[in-house]
Amino acid sequence: MFTGKIVLGSSSPRRKQLVEALGLQCVVRKKEVEEEYPEDLDPYKVPEFLSTLKAKPLIEDLKEDEILLTSDTVVIMNKEIRHKPKNRDEAISMLLELSGNANDVVTGVSLTSHRKAVVFSSVTTVYFNKLRMEDIEYYVDTFKPYDKAGAYGIQEWIGQIGVQKIEGCFYNVMGLPVQQVWEHLHDPDFST
Repeated sequence: MFTGKIVLGSSSPRRKQLVEALGLQCVVRKKEVEEEYPEDLDPYKVPEFLSTLKAKPLIEDLKEDEILLTSDTVVIMNKEIRHKPKNRDEAISMLLELSGNANDVVTGVSLTSHRKAVVFSSVTTVYFNKLRMEDIEYYVDTFKPYDKAGAYGIQEWIGQIGVQKIEGCFYNVMGLPVQQVWEHLHDPDFST
C-alpha cells in the first residue's frame, strides 16, 4: 500500500480535498507556469501536456518519499476547449451552450517520483438538461464559477439541477480521476 506523501502541484481546493479523502498525506506546492500549448495539439491531449508542463518546475525540489501530482482539466464541446470564463457574460454564454447538450471533461494527470513518471488522462461525458436562463444567472451570480473549466462545478447546485447523467468518473469532472490515481500509486515503483 502507498504510504508516501503526495505533493500536489495545484492550488485547487477540490483536488486537495479529493487526495485527502483517499487518506493520503498531502502538501501543496505550486510554481506558476504559462499554460500554453501548441495550437495544433489534439484537444484531448491538452490536459496531459499541461499537467506535464506544471510538473517540470517542481521536480527538482521533490524529496525521496514524495510523489508529485499535477493535473489539468478541460471541458471539450464540438472539438473545442472551453476554458475558465473570464467574466459573467462569458460564464452565461458557456452555460447556454452546454444547456441541452453533452460535453467531455478531460483531466490529464502526471505522477512523478525519483523512480518513475507516468502521465494519463480520463474522459467523462456530461449530459446537461435544458437550462432555464434564470437558473443559469442564479448559478453564475451565486457560485461565481470563474475558476472552473466550462463555467460549472458538477458538485455544486448546477450539477444537482442541471446534469441529466454522466458517463465515466464523477470525480474526474471535479478535477481528479481518483480511482486511476489510486491504481497508479500502487505500482511498485511508486509504493513505499
